[in-house]
Amino acid sequence: MTQPPPPPNQPPGPPQGGFGAPQDPPPGGFGAPQQPQGQPQYGYPQQQPPTQPQGQPQGQPQYGYPQQPPTQPQGQPQYGYPQQPPTQPQGQPQYGYPTQPQYGYQPTPPSGGKKLNTQMQIIIAAVVAVVLIIGGGVWYASSGDDDPGNQGKGSGGQTQGQTGGKTKSAPDGPGKEKVPGNTQAKVSFQLPHPKVADITDVAGSWLTEKAYVKTGVNSIVGYDPAKGTPMWTLALPGQVCATSRHTTADNKTAIVYEAAKRLPPRNYQPCTEVAVVDLLAGKLVWTKSITSASSGDDKVVFSEVTLGGGTVAAGGTDGGAAFDLANGAVRWKPEANAQNCRDLGYGGGAALAVVRRCGPYDSSTVVIQNVKPATGEPISEFKMPAGVKYASIVSTKPLVVAADVGDTAGDGSGISDFFSIDESTGKLKVKIAADADRFAARCRSTEVETCTKVVVGNNRLYLPTEDHEGGGEYGDTNEIVSFDLTTGKPTSDKADAGDRYSMYPLRMDGGNLIAYKTPPYDKGGQIVSIDGASFQQTVLLENPSDEAVRDAESSFSSDYAEILYSNGRMFISETMVSEPRKTTYDDKEYLIVAYATTG
Repeated sequence: MTQPPPPPNQPPGPPQGGFGAPQDPPPGGFGAPQQPQGQPQYGYPQQQPPTQPQGQPQGQPQYGYPQQPPTQPQGQPQYGYPQQPPTQPQGQPQYGYPTQPQYGYQPTPPSGGKKLNTQMQIIIAAVVAVVLIIGGGVWYASSGDDDPGNQGKGSGGQTQGQTGGKTKSAPDGPGKEKVPGNTQAKVSFQLPHPKVADITDVAGSWLTEKAYVKTGVNSIVGYDPAKGTPMWTLALPGQVCATSRHTTADNKTAIVYEAAKRLPPRNYQPCTEVAVVDLLAGKLVWTKSITSASSGDDKVVFSEVTLGGGTVAAGGTDGGAAFDLANGAVRWKPEANAQNCRDLGYGGGAALAVVRRCGPYDSSTVVIQNVKPATGEPISEFKMPAGVKYASIVSTKPLVVAADVGDTAGDGSGISDFFSIDESTGKLKVKIAADADRFAARCRSTEVETCTKVVVGNNRLYLPTEDHEGGGEYGDTNEIVSFDLTTGKPTSDKADAGDRYSMYPLRMDGGNLIAYKTPPYDKGGQIVSIDGASFQQTVLLENPSDEAVRDAESSFSSDYAEILYSNGRMFISETMVSEPRKTTYDDKEYLIVAYATTG
């Protein structure tokens, strides 16, 4: 096999030196104390402080914990906060709940950076076990594993995945992905950036049984998944500007594209043409555009599209419209109304939901509606809190919405809180605070269905923590944790990325999670399956550690790249390309890099 080309440029996003590269030592050197002993760890349920912080009104929920719905009486226990049983003596550890230190690794030693020797650890462990037994119950604890090669260990303070000698299944059932005979992968193909004159959106990628399909320049192309050779090319009059991540059982999806090619100096065309694409045949099923009373003779412009319940729904600042998936018949379109309401965008998949804004922008309200796909008639409605200008739909069934309430996130993630909503009644089940310093999910606040690094399944919300110092000599790590969507409480789920790796969920596979591990500077990335019941990890694919291959993989930003995995094949692609950068190095930029296991 021909060795891949020299290292390419790296787009904005990944840290200098690639994911997991050694960083400058912290003050005091590696191993010096970075966190006071007993301080809560990243992304894990914490003990309630004995007193309210100074300056904070008594009874006010603390930031960073799931909050109770606004109608809950003051003084009632907070949603999402593990409560102490009423009869528990003050200061005694709660039965069945982990005490600090948490997250499977010990706090940094107070001085010198030295760790306890094995004999001392055994003595301490024995003393702790006796204390727990005397305290009223035996707490089964399992420590985390910092070795990324030692897979198959779950964590969360209890024996995982076994019931009466039988393996317990996740609520959403078993996954379909099987472990390949040999998980070591090789590069299948690499495709360079297309030549463009300006920044061009190439978001959109799909997998069928026969092809890997990717948005190109004024086209959509179906590639041989093993060779990367085009199997078909769907030429379009203009650039694709919005795509749906959802596909039907017969491999159809929805897109929006521009009606004409971009010409300098403007290099822009309005995004007006809604279409359904047959991903097997490489053909358009139908194409539609509409006008409305507010747009006059101009076509309505859309910025996003989805599909659900046999309906294609497109939204944008001009309002929303919907079409019959089978034939393109218009089901509804923007209409003038006394409340000055308009559909900003839709969430699809198992159901169809809409983010709807009403009133002038400065004093507008945002509502979430679960609608009938055939008519758009609301089934239920939830009014978002004051201070919300945009909202993102993470899942439609169960209905989960993300928002940056009052622009408090402060990190560009578009998320300060998640809202678990009863899709039948519109009532809030629970609000889960997503502290921007602790969790790493992202949503484009101005678009409804573009959240990444967050998935919903098993009635749980799965999130990656932010990177933090690992247990080795250098390099960061993180975890995937979860919250119960009924109670809002953090669960015992915790999957450790391992030293110098960072991981985030890609999608659900039945009741299991498919996750990607971004590699350190000297390793290849991994695709793992996380069992939804035990949270044990199983490696499905591991990319080569050759320098040129590593550099190609790390050239993609984890915040913007699209990653698909199925049946031993992984595809990573760009969502935006631009005119080639002029550098002094012979760098190469890729549109797609594909890998496949060898067994």
